[in-house]
Order: sequence, then C-alpha cells, then structure tokens
Amino acid sequence: MEFLNDDFLLRGKTAQRLFHEVAEELPIIDYHCHLPPKDIAENRRFGNLFEAWLEGDHYKWRAMRSNGVAEEFCTGDADPYDKFLAFAKTVPHTVRNPLYHWTHLELKRYFGFDGVLNEKSAKAVWEMANDQLASGTHDVSNILAKFKVEVVGTTDDPTDSLEYHEEIAKSGHSTRVFPTFRPDKVLSPDRLDVFNPWVDALSERIGRSIDSLDALLGALGERHEFFHANGARLSDHGLSQLPAREISSEQASAIFDKVRGGEAATKDEAEGLATYLMIWMGEKDFEKGWTRQFHLGAMRNNNTRLFKSLGADTGFDSIGDFPQGERLSRHLDLMDSRGKLPRTILYNLNPNDNYLFGTMIGNFQDGTIPGKIQFGSGWWFNDQIEGMEAQMNALSNLGLLSRFVGMLTDSRSFLSFPRHEYFRRILCNLVGRDVDDGLIPNDPELIDGLVRRVCYENARDYFGFPG
Repeated sequence: MEFLNDDFLLRGKTAQRLFHEVAEELPIIDYHCHLPPKDIAENRRFGNLFEAWLEGDHYKWRAMRSNGVAEEFCTGDADPYDKFLAFAKTVPHTVRNPLYHWTHLELKRYFGFDGVLNEKSAKAVWEMANDQLASGTHDVSNILAKFKVEVVGTTDDPTDSLEYHEEIAKSGHSTRVFPTFRPDKVLSPDRLDVFNPWVDALSERIGRSIDSLDALLGALGERHEFFHANGARLSDHGLSQLPAREISSEQASAIFDKVRGGEAATKDEAEGLATYLMIWMGEKDFEKGWTRQFHLGAMRNNNTRLFKSLGADTGFDSIGDFPQGERLSRHLDLMDSRGKLPRTILYNLNPNDNYLFGTMIGNFQDGTIPGKIQFGSGWWFNDQIEGMEAQMNALSNLGLLSRFVGMLTDSRSFLSFPRHEYFRRILCNLVGRDVDDGLIPNDPELIDGLVRRVCYENARDYFGFPG
C-alpha cells in the first residue's frame, strides 16, 4: 500500500466515507496552542524551512539527540541548513514514532512533497520549501486560511501586555485569536527565584505595589478582567498534581508575607497557598463562564545540566507517576461545594491514569452543560495513534464520546495543523471499524453527527468564544 495515500489510517469503507465526506473539510478550532501572537499580528513570513519548522520544536530535538546529533544542531548556533540536514538524516530513524507521520504530512500538506525526507532528498526539499516560503503564499495569514483555522487560543502569562492580541483584533483577521490565562508562576511560593520576580513583574504591569495577599488577588482579578475583555475564555494550569490543601485567608496571607519577605514556603505551605489561589481563580473563571484546563502529570526539567544551559521546554521532560486521584477529586469537590465549578478539561500525561480521569469527570457533571467536565485529548507524549485511541476508548467506555471537544495542536509551530487531520483520521477509523464490526449501527445521522461534533461543533458550542 502506498505511504500516506488518500486513505491513510482509514481501514475500511465506512472510515473512508466518514473522513472524506464528513470530517476532512471541517474548520479548525485550535483552542489550546503555544503559537506566538506576535507572528500572527505581524503576519510573519518565514525566511527558510528551519525557521518555519525546527526553530522551537522540542519533539524534533529529542529525536535528533537520540540519533547522536550534537546540541549545536538542535538549539545551538549551527547554520540553519545544517540543522535541517541533521534532522533530515534523523527522520529515517523515526519510523514508528509519530514524528515520521507528522513530518511527511506537514511536507505534503504545506509544500506538496510526496516523497520521503532523508539525507538524499534533503537539499531538494530545502530548496523547494524555501522557494514557496519566499513567494509569500506561506505567510502566517495564508497558512491559517489554508487550513480553515477559525479560532486560535494562545497561552499567555497574566503579566503579558496582550498588545499583539489587540493588534490582531483591530486588523479584522479572518482567524480569531484569543489569549489564555496561564498563571503557573504564582503557584510556586516554594521557589523564591520564580514567585517573587513574577509578583514583581505583575506589580510593574498594573502600576502599583503588591505588598499583601489582598493586593495580589486584586492584581490577578484586574488581569483576569483584562484578558476577558481581549476575548479570553479559557485558563490553563500545568501542574504535576492539583493542589488540594484547604487553608484560611489568614494562613494564606501569612504564607504570602513570609515568601515576599525572602523565606521560601515549605512544601505544605506552598500547597496551601496554591490551593487558596486556585480556588479564588477558579471562582473567577466560573463567574465569567470560562473553561479551566488542567494539564497534569509532567515530570519537567529532568536534566539539570541542560536545563541550566538551555532553559525550560527544550525537550527534557517526561511522563511522571504522580498519584492523581485523591487530589483531583478533592480539588474539584472544593469548587463544586462552593457552587462555582467552571467548565473543566482534564489532560493526563500518564496513560495509566486514563480510566481514573475517565471516571472522575462523571463525578462532577451537573446537567447544566453537555460535557461540562471533559477528559481532554491525548496530550504531549500521548499525541499519537495509540495514545489518542486509548484516550477515546476510555472516554467512550466511561462517558460520552459524542460530547468530547476534540483535538488541539498544543504546538509552537504554524506547520502543525495537520495534527487535526491526523486526529480526525484516527477518530473516523475508530468509529468506522466499530460500524464494520456491527458494534454501531450504520446510520449516517448517528455516526456522521458524532464525527462532526467531535471534530468541530462541540468546541464551537462549548467555549463561547466572542463572535
């Protein structure tokens, strides 16, 4: 069978029909990613394929390092073509890694390349792609239009000015671009090198001192309002585990004062203050009708030596084996008991927790919103065939697949939108296979509606993005 043909991943007539007739042409709502809003505002035109494809992709860096490629060609100062060539030499070794599929889907969908990337084809691919990039047909606006991207949700610190989001909104861009409120650094009072500089930056942003817990809450509330005014409808929290140690306002104030005085919080104190702040911010999300996202279970920055020299998000993270159930239940219950549990999406990094998360969401559905509490799509290391199928199988067995809000790129690259196609093909194959096996009726109204909802309509209806 031809590699990457029209029926790639679609094993049966039903799956093929579902993809080609239902899913393939649906618009994209990429509600969580790490695309730079500056590039959208300025309609960046990439100078070469390295800039468009390799500049910030830690998935590719990990593979290259595993193939014996020196850091100079990953994050270092090597010539852009030499970096690309090092990746091209690595690609044949990524067979059965999702990178092999992503790489060739991206080359085919963006540049019309039907071959395979390797050392022999590298120069021709480089020149072909660079010619197209130079023509202006592959600037950011054209990329977003080509893939019918209706909404992009970026990931933004509360201290961000959102100036580029404001520019995009004024430009009348065909893709709506909204910020996401990600206040992770305020949840680290046990790390003076993170917490205090961040509070100082927040103070500078709002133009007044933050010398008490009340002042901190006031500043967070002000930024939350500002984000909402700029179209934000989601918050996001990347944590190993959810904090769930309830403390009083007086205790929280004392911990804040201690940390601002230069003494790091203990582990218990840090969890207590983080819980207090998370409950407070969750209530704000509820009041504004936002959706909260919890990305749980990453073990970050494992390589101390390279973290010190390269920083975070450079490819030295892994799946953690943190206990999740008790804290997850407790945190959601703290919000629910206040009557202020917002729409929530739970993403787990450890696939061993699929059934835990799949059952947990059912504990806090309240009948007010279809799929109010979501089990999010296969994330990071689970963003591949086996991982996405496992997530959807768990959700199907324990909840309602038809209410799932579907796929997101979670990417820093504008060349990642074929990941939505990848997901859609996997979904259509999953459903089509069950139809062909007699497990689901071959009823187009039933199965076509499910595919449309999961690929597009549920996200469109769930998040309430400004029109």
